Amino acid sequence: MTKKTQSGEGAMVEYVTAMIGGQLFGLPISRVQDVFMPERVTRVPLSSREIAGVLNLRGRIVTVVDMRARLGLPKPEDGKIPMAVGVDLRGESYGLLIDQIGEVLRLAEDGMEENPVNLDPRMAKLAGGVHRLDGQLMVVLDVDRVLELKTEVQMAA
Repeated sequence: MTKKTQSGEGAMVEYVTAMIGGQLFGLPISRVQDVFMPERVTRVPLSSREIAGVLNLRGRIVTVVDMRARLGLPKPEDGKIPMAVGVDLRGESYGLLIDQIGEVLRLAEDGMEENPVNLDPRMAKLAGGVHRLDGQLMVVLDVDRVLELKTEVQMAA
């Protein structure tokens, strides 16, 4: 379901890039609904630490997922306000809290590689592959895997 375009060298896929904990991530642009500054996030009692809370975005209730917590990273110490990338899964709206939004990259579909064996396991479980860019590795987030959230009740069962 990623946005693909044909070019002279083959199919291209577009990614919205984001920084989380100093690592570059890419989200397929076809899965991204919007990018916004989360305001007035309401904490949900008894939710897992990965759920930052919920907010009202243009009349829709959006579940806010803390991507740092999802990746097992510490909270940022720089005091910068996080941004959010809006995605949908089975009709539900989610906002993925990220440190910083980047640009949209068009990359060759056949340039995506399997997760390297030395990729941090916390990232590997959420990644659908990687792209090697100039001096940097972009981890492609699999939105479905990112949103496979287990509640404390499910984990205890």
